[in-house]
Amino acid sequence: MEKRLSPVQLENYKPLREIVLEALKDAIVNGKLKPGERLMEQQVAEELGVSRTPVREAIRKLEIEGFVIIIPRRGAYVSDISLKDIAQVFEVRAAMEALAAGLAAQRIADDQLEKLERKLVEVKNAVDNSDLDNIIQYDTDFHEIIYGASRNDRLVQILNNLREQIQRYRTASLASPGRLKDTLKEHQELVDAISTRNVALAQKLAKEHIENAENSILEAFKERSYFPFKDEI
Repeated sequence: MEKRLSPVQLENYKPLREIVLEALKDAIVNGKLKPGERLMEQQVAEELGVSRTPVREAIRKLEIEGFVIIIPRRGAYVSDISLKDIAQVFEVRAAMEALAAGLAAQRIADDQLEKLERKLVEVKNAVDNSDLDNIIQYDTDFHEIIYGASRNDRLVQILNNLREQIQRYRTASLASPGRLKDTLKEHQELVDAISTRNVALAQKLAKEHIENAENSILEAFKERSYFPFKDEI
């Protein structure tokens, strides 16, 4: 494995195992560590500037979360993902996003609603400028505001984990023709539903938004022969 990791910055308020876990997960989510790439404990530890123990603990946690697969007598590898995997993640995420949007429509505070509307403007500006990196970041921020407005910490944790599992492939989804403008329209409709406290409509729109994102990402991979993993479904 070529060197792709930077030494971690030690923070007094966080256990070392959590810092290492975050560093490895971030490298996987952002594509620095590729699907199928082997994670050798000693090399990872040297690159991060830590001992092997927190690396081993982080790899085991990443296996539980679906980011790593451990093969007996062969070692740990960044997990591949199949069409079936994506479909299952989106199936669960659609239901959870609908729940979050419905709760947000009931519980959102005025300052959170203002942040949501401002984020819409940022997304629109990024779309107008074809700024894909910021589009992805602003889209993430947009959904996190809704998650926070649900006021359900367990739900937020589940949604963040689901999103992280497919974060690597969002560029392909958003690059699909017409998807950016559709996403902006869907966001606006969702904000309108939440702001008018229309719980049922917010749930419906959130579910449809995630289903549309799923269709877009699957089509993007299939049509461009970009999908480098298993194709069973």
